[in-house]
Amino acid sequence: MIETQLHDDILEIAMANAPVNALGTAVRRGLANAISNAQADNAVRAIVIRGAGRMFSGGADVTEFDQPLADPSLPVVIDAIEASGKPVIAAIHGMALGGGLEVALGCHYRIATPSAKLGLPEVKLGLLPGAGGTQRLPRLTGAEAALQMIVSGDPIHAPQGVDIGLVDRLADEATLMQDAIAYARSLGSVRRTSELPVRADASLFEHFVADQAPRIQGLDAPQACVSAVKAAANMSFREGLAKESALFAALMEGNQSKALRHVFFAERAAARIDGLPTDVALRPIRKVGVIGAGTMGGGISMNFLSSGIPVTIVEMTQDALDRGVGIIRRNYEATAAKGRLTGEQVESAMGLLTPSLDFAALGDCDLVIEAVYENMDVKKEIFARLDAVAKPGAMLASNTSYLSIDDIASATRRPQDVLGLHFFSPANVMKLVEVVRGARTAPDALATGMDLARRIGKVPVVSRVCYGFIGNRMLIPRQDNATQLLLEGATPEQIDRVHTAFGMPMGPFQMADLAGVDIGWHRDPDRIETIQDALCAEGRWGQKTGAGYYDYGEGRKPKPSSVVTRIVDAFRAKAGVTPRTISDEEIEVRTLYSMINEGAKILEEGIAQRASDIDVVWIYGYGWPRHKGGPMFWAGQTGLAAIVAGLERYGDRLGPNFAISPLLKARAATGGTL
Repeated sequence: MIETQLHDDILEIAMANAPVNALGTAVRRGLANAISNAQADNAVRAIVIRGAGRMFSGGADVTEFDQPLADPSLPVVIDAIEASGKPVIAAIHGMALGGGLEVALGCHYRIATPSAKLGLPEVKLGLLPGAGGTQRLPRLTGAEAALQMIVSGDPIHAPQGVDIGLVDRLADEATLMQDAIAYARSLGSVRRTSELPVRADASLFEHFVADQAPRIQGLDAPQACVSAVKAAANMSFREGLAKESALFAALMEGNQSKALRHVFFAERAAARIDGLPTDVALRPIRKVGVIGAGTMGGGISMNFLSSGIPVTIVEMTQDALDRGVGIIRRNYEATAAKGRLTGEQVESAMGLLTPSLDFAALGDCDLVIEAVYENMDVKKEIFARLDAVAKPGAMLASNTSYLSIDDIASATRRPQDVLGLHFFSPANVMKLVEVVRGARTAPDALATGMDLARRIGKVPVVSRVCYGFIGNRMLIPRQDNATQLLLEGATPEQIDRVHTAFGMPMGPFQMADLAGVDIGWHRDPDRIETIQDALCAEGRWGQKTGAGYYDYGEGRKPKPSSVVTRIVDAFRAKAGVTPRTISDEEIEVRTLYSMINEGAKILEEGIAQRASDIDVVWIYGYGWPRHKGGPMFWAGQTGLAAIVAGLERYGDRLGPNFAISPLLKARAATGGTL
C-alpha cells in the first residue's frame, strides 16, 4: 500500500492502492509510519509524497463508509505530515480529491502537472471535508476561493491552483518526480499551512450566502461548509478544526447525507446485472445507426458523435433529414459559443455523421436505434425491415418509452439481438438510459447495451418489460391522480407547487408542458374525452406552442390560464363534480405516495432488479432531489407504515382499481424498507 525509495537525501513515499489510491486503513497506517521513520532518519533531508498509477489519490476508501474507523484517522495522519520537521512536498498528477487533497494540504508545498485536477467534492455526498480541508484551504487560497471550491465540490485544474495559491509550482507531465525532487532540494525550511493567516473580507460570507441562495437553500452540507470556512477566518486553527469536526459529525448523521451516500452506492449497484454470466463477451460497437432525425433521434445521435462513434441517421424525407441534421449542428455550435467545445471539435463530430434516405445504409451498423413515434404497428414494420438489412449480430434497439420490447422483437427473426435503449429528453443532455431486457434478449446484447451507455457518459439501469418500464410506469399514477385532483378542485399551480416545494424541479403540469401535452394524444381534434384532448384540440401543446396547462410569454415563464380554468370547469360540470378545497398533504399522498406503491409493484414483478435502481431512474431521469435519495429511499425515511396509512386514508379517491402493493404492506408491517 505504501512504497518508499530514497533518492540520495530525498525520500519518496508512494501511495499504491489501485485503482484510485484510496486512503484506507493500510494506506493511512503506512503513510504515518513512513513519515515517522523519516523524522528519525538522518539520511533524509526532505520528503515527496506521490500517488502510484493514474493519480495522486481519489480520497476516502468508500468500502469504509458507515464502518467503525480504524486508527490512525486521516486527520491524525495529516497532522503528522504537517508537523514534520523536514519539508514535505506533495507531487500531484491525475487527481487529488477529497481526503487526497487534504493530504496535499497538510504537506508544506505542492507541485503538480498541468493536467492535474484538485478538488474537495465531499459536499456532493452531503458532507464537508473532515480532515482539516475547510481550515487549511482558506489559509492558502483566501476564504473566497476556498468557499467556491468547497461549496461547489467541483475540481479545478492545477494552473488555476497556481493562480489562487493552492499549487506552488507546475511540473512537466513526463518528469513530475524528478521535478519534485529538485524542488525539494531547493527548500530550506518547512511552511506549515495551519500557521498561515486567512484572507477574508468582513462581508464575504454574508454576500456569498446571498448569491448562492437559490442553489444551497434547504441543503445542509453547503451551509455547513460556509460555517466551517467562516470558522477558519474567525477562530484559531485548532478551534476551527473542532468546529469542522462537529459539523462533519452532524452531517454524517443527517438524513440528507444518508440519502446522498445512498445515491452514490445506488448508481454503482445499478451497473450490476443479475443473472448474467461473469464471462460474457461484449459485442464490438464501431458504428451506430439511428432511425429518425427528430428531437430524440438527433439527441441520441449526438451522444455517439461526441464519443467519437460514427453515426448513420436515416429519415423518410429530405426536408426532415435536413432539419434534423441542422438542429444537431446548431446544438453543437451553441455549445461551442459557450466555450465548452472548439470549432474543430464541432466539425470533428459532424464529420462522423452520415445522413441518408436509404434504409439499406444501416446494413453495416453494429447497433441500430429506432427513434420514431410511439406506435406499435410502425415500430414492428421498421424492425421487420431492419431484420432484412442489418448484418448478422447487429443489435437492434428501440427508444420506445412505453411499448413492449418483446412485441417489437417478434417482428424479427433475431429476438436475441433486440433490446430497449430508452433515452430521456433531451437525449444529448439527460444522463439516464433504461436498458430494457426482453424475454429473449441475449446476455451479451444486454451487457453491451449497458457498457455502451456508460461509454457515452450515461447512467444505465436495467428494466424488464412492462408498460412504461420503471420510470414512466411510476409516472402514470402520479399524472392520473394529478389530473383527477384538478377535477376535484385543485389547480395546476397548487399541484405543481407541492412538488417543487418537495424539491422536484417542476410539477406534473409544468413537466407535461415541457415534454409536450400532445405526447400520446390520438390526434383527432373532434374526439374530446379528457382534459388533455381538450387542450390539444385547442392547440395548447405546451411550451412549444406557447400554451398548455399554463400560458407562456417572454422567457417561457408559466402563468395561470383562464382557458385551462374554462376547460376544467366544463369537465367538472360534465362529470357532476363539485369542486372542494384540497390540502397540500392530500396532493402529496395521492401523487407521491401512489408512485411509491407502483414502485413496490415493480419490485414484486421483478421489473427492476433492486429498489435502488428505481431511485437511480428517478434521480437521473425525472429530477428527483438527490438529497432525498430517490423515491424508494425516501419512502423508507418517511416510514413505510406512514406511506401505507396515507394510501389507506385516501384509498377511495385513488381510483376503482387501486390496490396497495402486498410487498409494501408486508415491509411496512415489519418496519422494513423496500
